Amino acid sequence: MSEFTRRLVDRRLWLDEETAHALVEGTCGDPFALLGPHADADGPYLRAFLPGAIGVDVLEADRDEVRAVLSAVQIPGLFAARVPHAAPYRLRIRWPEGEQVTDDPYRFGLLLGETDLYLINEGNHRRLGHCLGAQPITVEGVRGVRFALWAPNARRVSVVGDFNGWNGRRHMMRLRHPAGVWELFLPGLAPGAAYQYELLEAHGGLGRRADPVARATQPPPSTASVVADTTPFTWHDDAWLEGRAAHQASDRPMSIYEVHAGSWRRHGGDDGALYSWRDLAEHLIPYVSALGFTHIELLPIMEHPFGGSWGYQPLGQFAPSARFGTPAEFAFFVDACHQAGLGVILDWVPAHFPTDPHGLARFDGTALYEYAHPFEGFHRDWDTYIYNLDRREVHGFLLASALYWLTHFHVDALRVDAVASMLYRNYSRNDGEWIPNRFGGHENLEAIDFLRHLNEVVAEEAPGALVIAEESTAWPGVTKPVDEQGLGFSYKWNMGWMHDTLTYIAKDPIYRRYAHSEMTFPMVYAFSERYVLPISHDEVVHGKGSLINKMPGDAWQQFANLRAYLGMMWTYPGKKLLFMGCEFGQWREWSHDRELDWGLLDEPRHAGIKRLVGDLNGLYAELPALHAHESEPRCFTWVVSDDADQSVLAWLRTGGDECALVVANLTPVPRHGYRLGVPRAGTWVERLNSDAECYGGSNLGNLGAITATDAPLHGQSASLSLTLPPLGVLVLSPASGPSVEKP
Repeated sequence: MSEFTRRLVDRRLWLDEETAHALVEGTCGDPFALLGPHADADGPYLRAFLPGAIGVDVLEADRDEVRAVLSAVQIPGLFAARVPHAAPYRLRIRWPEGEQVTDDPYRFGLLLGETDLYLINEGNHRRLGHCLGAQPITVEGVRGVRFALWAPNARRVSVVGDFNGWNGRRHMMRLRHPAGVWELFLPGLAPGAAYQYELLEAHGGLGRRADPVARATQPPPSTASVVADTTPFTWHDDAWLEGRAAHQASDRPMSIYEVHAGSWRRHGGDDGALYSWRDLAEHLIPYVSALGFTHIELLPIMEHPFGGSWGYQPLGQFAPSARFGTPAEFAFFVDACHQAGLGVILDWVPAHFPTDPHGLARFDGTALYEYAHPFEGFHRDWDTYIYNLDRREVHGFLLASALYWLTHFHVDALRVDAVASMLYRNYSRNDGEWIPNRFGGHENLEAIDFLRHLNEVVAEEAPGALVIAEESTAWPGVTKPVDEQGLGFSYKWNMGWMHDTLTYIAKDPIYRRYAHSEMTFPMVYAFSERYVLPISHDEVVHGKGSLINKMPGDAWQQFANLRAYLGMMWTYPGKKLLFMGCEFGQWREWSHDRELDWGLLDEPRHAGIKRLVGDLNGLYAELPALHAHESEPRCFTWVVSDDADQSVLAWLRTGGDECALVVANLTPVPRHGYRLGVPRAGTWVERLNSDAECYGGSNLGNLGAITATDAPLHGQSASLSLTLPPLGVLVLSPASGPSVEKP
């Protein structure tokens, strides 16, 4: 072939000037139409766009034999040549720093199936974490990573990373219509590779974004996503999962230890390195088990850029935070919890997301994940964006995130954060600063639909798993079934109980007579929902002081008040939740930047609080009267609710055919000969006395047991005369035999 003929043939492989310019500028909308293998009337040919490359050879797919040499044509970085045949091939690229042999990403066909695209478009792809994002796969015998991203309004999307010098012109993706999903297979790439997406946005802006569906990330402050190792984890919790529904049934005890993973303990004290998931498995699990808790609840461990948000401003809705280890190590922690008989609850945040530029905000240059109007789409309280749940794909994104934690990581429950902010369009907004729904009301109809759908799907896809609402208003039917027009949650945090009881216990005992109703009023609505009684992280931070510092009086009274408060909490109806550090009376307010004050356990009074919590958990589990039917009115009967002058309360707990009497004396004055009605005569055993010496108390009580006589009182058939210790709670139960008729 003459030089003239060769140049003529090469020229026919050139692009028109506009297309060539778009390729150079990185504004090409369909790189597969230009690059990779093609054919015309003269036969097959190849194009490759490799900015910075010196030369490119085409090799046979299975050996290093050169099939063709690509010529540099038209623009810097563009190479093209005719090839003898279009069979699979590899490229040998000569870079200034050396050679690279790789398969050509642009020789592979369509990746995502039509069913996947349809489900994404409909917002009902329940395994989105295994579809979008970075998925290590094998295509045509070639190992690599398939990338897929929903960004329907972007003009161009590229995968960038160390593997291509973070050059957005190297690996431009293909857009699949109408789902708005971009895809690309990068052969040779393996788990562990850091990457981001470079987007040419709808209005021309250029930016890099983390993968919304990344399953792993770099540790903050780095912002890149990481190709996760998808090797299946070997679980050892089959027995746990098979029995989970029974273990987490509403008539079983549930006592939750709430943990911020970054500040429970650290290596070397406050300034030390964070515990990893393996460290927490080694130390946290036996600690919680020994105290008798049934569940560990973790503040959000989804990847989040700002540690000071405690995880409540997450960007990685599918990625456990790299601060604590790999996804496999998180699975190891969950598995270890299950083997120890502990359930795992994760805080999960579908209400809002932060404004970080590498995150979801204006993701493709438009309000993609959030509402466009700030009256709907921006939380001024938290400086965050609000998910637009009216958009099918966003609805599906969050639904798939919830299912990912429950199914992929075997998590036992999700606690949904800030539900109230989702339910109301005027949440924390002044008049004129919110947009009514289509009926003119303040309810967020799309959020209601999402929450109902979430709870229905979780019940279907993760049998035995729970969904718990942090909902602080009087919204009706939060835990009512969806088919009865409720939201369908398993439980709701009882914020009213928390507020009223903490307000009461903070008062000097001399004034408690005037606030007596704050302890009795929560029982008016105690059975309107299925409740968790929460003393959470929110109550011991931001100037609120630690739990023990809320207690009035001198040090002795503070400890006594705390013991009494915990005694009442564990014997009121409702599941229990206690934030870390409260179980031993930490003085300092909680800070996410330091570990708990473990040295306090060397002091008897703090060790006594810890022992009391363990004994309360043991009694709660041992006595059906304290946990059976605790969401039903039949489990609770006031014996004395009106003795405000002496600040004494007494109630009966009933479960199955058993009962227990609880008496609280909330003044520092001992009460002798205090007579109370009980449902049967005979011996009643003092099962717990919060004033016992082993807890740090004065050891005033009833010598372990007392006899009730056939003297009716308080609507009961018998009565007994008790010594009530100062600032103390007693729990008594009949010595043996059924105490009430079976309901």
